[in-house]
Amino acid sequence: MVIITEKEALTKPINFILKKTRNPCDAKAASNAHPGSPSSGEGKEAAIDVEIQDGGMNRLEAAGGSEPERGTWGSNLDFAMSCIAYAVGLGNVWRFPYLCFKNGGGAFLIPYFIAMLTCGIPLFLLEVSVGQYLGVGGMSVVGQLCPIFKGVGYAALMMVFLENVYYIVIVAWTLFYILNTMYSLGSGLPWSSCGKGNYSWMDGSWAQDNCFNPEGDVPYNQSEPFLLHGYSEKDTQTPVEAYWNNYVLQISGGIDEVGSIRWELAGYLLLAWLGAYLVVWKGLHGSGKILWFSAMFPYAILTILAIKALTLEGAVDGINYLFTPDWNRLTMSECWIDGGTQIFYSYGVGIGALLALGSYNKFNHNCYRDTFVVCSINTFTSFYAAVIIFSILGFMAHEKGVEIADVVKSGPGLAFLVFPEVVLQLTPSAFWSLLFFMMLLALGFDSQFCILESLIVGLVDNWPDYLRPRRLKFTTVMVLFMFVLGLPMITNGGVYVFQLMDFYAASGMSLLWATFFQTFAICYCFGAKKLYTCIEHMTGQKISWYFYLCWMVISPAFMMFIFIFYFAKYTPIKYANTYEYPKWGEVLGFIISSSSMIWVPGYAVYYLWITPGTWNERLRKGITPVIKPRSDAISAIHHGKLFPDDDDAEVELKLVSSEEDKSNNAV
Repeated sequence: MVIITEKEALTKPINFILKKTRNPCDAKAASNAHPGSPSSGEGKEAAIDVEIQDGGMNRLEAAGGSEPERGTWGSNLDFAMSCIAYAVGLGNVWRFPYLCFKNGGGAFLIPYFIAMLTCGIPLFLLEVSVGQYLGVGGMSVVGQLCPIFKGVGYAALMMVFLENVYYIVIVAWTLFYILNTMYSLGSGLPWSSCGKGNYSWMDGSWAQDNCFNPEGDVPYNQSEPFLLHGYSEKDTQTPVEAYWNNYVLQISGGIDEVGSIRWELAGYLLLAWLGAYLVVWKGLHGSGKILWFSAMFPYAILTILAIKALTLEGAVDGINYLFTPDWNRLTMSECWIDGGTQIFYSYGVGIGALLALGSYNKFNHNCYRDTFVVCSINTFTSFYAAVIIFSILGFMAHEKGVEIADVVKSGPGLAFLVFPEVVLQLTPSAFWSLLFFMMLLALGFDSQFCILESLIVGLVDNWPDYLRPRRLKFTTVMVLFMFVLGLPMITNGGVYVFQLMDFYAASGMSLLWATFFQTFAICYCFGAKKLYTCIEHMTGQKISWYFYLCWMVISPAFMMFIFIFYFAKYTPIKYANTYEYPKWGEVLGFIISSSSMIWVPGYAVYYLWITPGTWNERLRKGITPVIKPRSDAISAIHHGKLFPDDDDAEVELKLVSSEEDKSNNAV
């Protein structure tokens, strides 16, 4: 797919700078001064005069800029598939089931569904439509809609930067399993029995004294863990679990035992970054067909695994555990913040990615329809994967003769414990193992592509004159930098650091914080009513009043409730529900969260400090939108299609920045 240029696009996301002039003479002078005007002789970039007939209303001129064209999606389906590729990823197959298991199954689903209806779907539409209306994404948006809250954009970019650093570690783990499966072709999967751990080429053995295969030929009361070492069956590890902990991670006793870098994993991490880099170095909108494949392929593999998992003995018990609430869990703050923010994390709201993806849409794209399609597919995929995983957990519990809650130690590696178990039930196991981990690889990569694109687009759009011509070099430097920052997570104690990053970096309270202020800036500064009208014009249909109610009241109230409840009922984070982090580990987690949260109040103070005028003038200027709409929006205003009412048109015209406003807000 090629980038659609200005000449080819049906609606052009052009790079015009709008100038509000005080009288026709000033407008004429500005036109003559512009090197891209028709009188300058540079015919490629033409000046466009927009006349609004309303008595003494100002005459606007939009002059062609010289920066490179930003491009749009080649087709409407490319945007939908990109959103699916971004939103439907490891967050569904890896994180959703892990958080369900961690929080007692059904109890987790209550805050999850509340958050989906009150925040997830409404805020998904909010972000995509704003990005589409303005034609810019990421950090640029909130700073235009509410200058004093431009720190929200910086906070979002900080979160997406941290997410880039740790999320790709999962892809490295997946590559580890793929390559080690290929190494063992012909001899059985390396985690198929405890005996394979005794003959590992590494120093020592990953199959320790408590390793027991419940599917083997020896009953437990005749096994070595019972006869020689006196372990109860509950305290044993399956070969799959021992392989993950002792061979893949080579896990240490805690975060304070960092150990050495796992050089094999370091190689896979570098390979993962190389793959992500090759896709986004020119821009994700030029890689739509790759995203088509990476979005569709996982469903074929999940369906095959589902057929097998649902036929295993004990599968029904696992599904019952998934949907049966443990009401005591709802009194714990962790259940609410995990359930509430999983929607934000899974849907991709609050970190600028949807703003970036929506910014590549044509102006009249039906983002309202896509919201329901993408969100429905996202939630369906989460439950589809969860049903498969809990079916396998039910089978494992049945085989070991223990409760489902005790079958494995919950942790961020849950998917690497249960899916390798089910492929052992399929023939040939190595073939299905490769297909499954290729599915995980596709899920991990498609989300990583969009996360990385969100970071690059956000930074490039904020400093377009300097970064857009140097996008390739800038992307290269950022990828190398994030690769180096990810190395501590592939040490012996790296999985403990990984869980801290997963909980504190781009989810939990930091994500709630940024999303709350972003919603406030859009709905109360730009105006939810105005956005409601913009969506109607762009899509050609009215949207439900429910979205307006959520944007103004319900979503902010729910986010505030979770945030307050978390601190009121604070419980320290644990690894695998057993390991308690030292106090300095918790402090480190809060520092990680604060590294993004601090940008919101910090920038507001900075803005008020440097902006000239009285306190009231500074505050008023800080909450007054200063947008640079795409050409289609200006045309719609001119022809009276966007705001039929003169008052709305006048308000919209005030959103267009003057040269003075632009220079004062370029901070």
